[in-house]
Amino acid sequence: MSERRALLILHGKQAGNQEVRAAVAARREDGWQLDVRVTWEAGDARRLVNEALQAGYPNLIVGGGDGMLREVAEAMALAHTEASLVLLPLGTANDFANAAGLPLSPLEALALLDTPAQPIDLGEVDGQLFLNMATGGFGSNVTANTSEDLKRLLGGTAYFLTGLTRFAEVRSAFGRFTGPDFLWEGEFIAMGIGNGQQAGGGHVLCPDARVNDGLLDLCIVPAAEDMVGTLGTLFSGGINGLQSIALGARLPWVEIEAPEGLDVNLDGEPLESRHLRFSARRNALRVHLPVDSPLLRA
Repeated sequence: MSERRALLILHGKQAGNQEVRAAVAARREDGWQLDVRVTWEAGDARRLVNEALQAGYPNLIVGGGDGMLREVAEAMALAHTEASLVLLPLGTANDFANAAGLPLSPLEALALLDTPAQPIDLGEVDGQLFLNMATGGFGSNVTANTSEDLKRLLGGTAYFLTGLTRFAEVRSAFGRFTGPDFLWEGEFIAMGIGNGQQAGGGHVLCPDARVNDGLLDLCIVPAAEDMVGTLGTLFSGGINGLQSIALGARLPWVEIEAPEGLDVNLDGEPLESRHLRFSARRNALRVHLPVDSPLLRA
C-alpha cells in the first residue's frame, strides 16, 4: 500500500471551491492518491473519519472552519489512530491555523503532506476533546451569536463588532478555578482555556500556549466596576491590553465550579455545566505542522 495516500474530508459548503480543486489536482499530479469526501449533515465528519481509518488511509486532511477541524481531530484521537492529519483551514476566523502559522492557501496547506507529522496534545473536558480553545462567559456568547452573514462579510472583525453591540447584555459569572498549586475564585466576565493561543476571530487570550507541552493555558478576565472599559481593552487592546486586566496560569488540569452554570464554547461546540474539569491529553494526535510553528515548544 502506498503511503502517498490521503483522504480529504471537506465541508459541504466548500465543495465548489476552485482553489481547493486546483490544490487537489496538483497533489495528484505529484503522485498522491488523494480521495475526497464531502459532508452533508451533522455527524458526517465523524463517520467519514471512521470509514477512512477502517479503509487504512495513513493520512487524513480536514478542510473547513475551526469547528470542523475540532470534530475531525476529536474523532481521530478517540480512535487512537496512528494516521496523521493535515489541516486545510477554510473558515472565517481560522484561529488555530493562524496561531499555528499554517498556510491559508489550499495549495500550500496540502504541501504539508510532505512534512513529518508530530504528536500534539488536545484539550479534554467531560469526555469531549478540542483542538484550539474553550472560552466561557461573554466571549463565548459573542462567538456563538455572531451571524454567518456578518462573518462572511467581515471575517474576524465581525466578532469585535458583535461584541460592541452587546455591551449592554454583559454580566459577570462567579467561578472557582482549582488546579495544581492554583486557586482563584471570584466574578469574571470571560475565560479561555487554550491548547492554542487565540479565539473569537483573532483575540489572543493565551499567548504562551503550546500544543506539545502537556499543559493548558488558563486566562481569566475578572469583573471590574468599569465593565465597558474592561471589554474595550479585551477586544481592542491586543496582548498588552489583555495582560493588564487578566490573570493566567499554565496547568496540566483545571477544575471550574460555577454554581449558576457556565456556558462554554469548544471551538464552536456549546457546552453548559456547573462543574467542569479540563485537562491536556498528551500526544493525542499526529498532525502535520510547519517546523517553525509558533505553537510548537522548541
